[in-house]
Amino acid sequence: MTHHNKTLGEFIINKQSEFKYSSGELSRLINSIRLAGKIVNHEVNKAGLVDILGNAGGANIQGEDQQKLDVYANEVFINTLINREIVCGIASEEEDDFIVIEGRNGKNDNKYVVLIDPLDGSSNIDVNVSVGTIFSVYRRVTPEGTPVTIEDFLQPGNKQVAAGYIIYGTSTMIVYTTGHGVNGFTLNPAIGTYYLSHPNMIFPDTGQIYSVNEGNYVHFPQGVKDYIKYCQQEEGDRPYTSRYIGSLVSDFHRNMIKGGIYIYPNTAKDPEGKLRLLYECNPMAFIAEQAGAKASNGVKRIMDIQPTELHQRVPFFCGSKNMVEKAEAFMQNA
Repeated sequence: MTHHNKTLGEFIINKQSEFKYSSGELSRLINSIRLAGKIVNHEVNKAGLVDILGNAGGANIQGEDQQKLDVYANEVFINTLINREIVCGIASEEEDDFIVIEGRNGKNDNKYVVLIDPLDGSSNIDVNVSVGTIFSVYRRVTPEGTPVTIEDFLQPGNKQVAAGYIIYGTSTMIVYTTGHGVNGFTLNPAIGTYYLSHPNMIFPDTGQIYSVNEGNYVHFPQGVKDYIKYCQQEEGDRPYTSRYIGSLVSDFHRNMIKGGIYIYPNTAKDPEGKLRLLYECNPMAFIAEQAGAKASNGVKRIMDIQPTELHQRVPFFCGSKNMVEKAEAFMQNA
């Protein structure tokens, strides 16, 4: 198949006309994420060889121990975006507050802000399990040329102009959308080039995989318990297979290819849920919907939620359309 020869760089140039305000800015932004992903990939892949494993000693704003590699990935993505002067602001899951980018001589005319989870699933690094980077891009809402404010970041997911993830797995891939479908590119590490390997990715309408941390079962809402019981019943194509890596990017990626549902509900311990709306759920929801799937908080569409704070958490039900609808039905009837 000829599409395997197309590089990510060529793909970005070919698609530039799809951007409504295209001044090449969004293309340069995706390019810089591609570059940062390559640098982080290099570091992730030698994680076992040098002393970058384990904790950095600090905890991030959520009180989770920070892995050294999280800190590294955070710095790489932030520095790459700042140095290339293509965004006016950045929010990272690893930073307490958003970052205002001044630009040269204090003036910044860039139109886009980026929200990023620099290394998702980082507690898995020590055991050689896939981790990933998740990113989300919005057009700023405050006037160009002025410093960004919190308003520019607290936008509902339906306002995203691009979102994607990089998965540092058995092969490293970048998967992203700009609202015109989802495409996946695989890195050839020998020459440092990403090639289009998964054009027009589509979630199967239904699947046989459910991904949830069943260790928290007793704390789940009744609707989730009922849905899990349904998944485990002998009937038709059930019981489903339970697959949970505990790395959102990896679990999502597998379910997009094979068909499945990912659930991280609210629990007694985390009444709002655990995943972050802005850094994890919105970008994954955008990719899911562009791939024909669904993402909800159990009741309503994730991308319609109006964020009220930077590190807001939400329950997350995401994956094959029929499976998410079934889970929502159990939530309503509980």
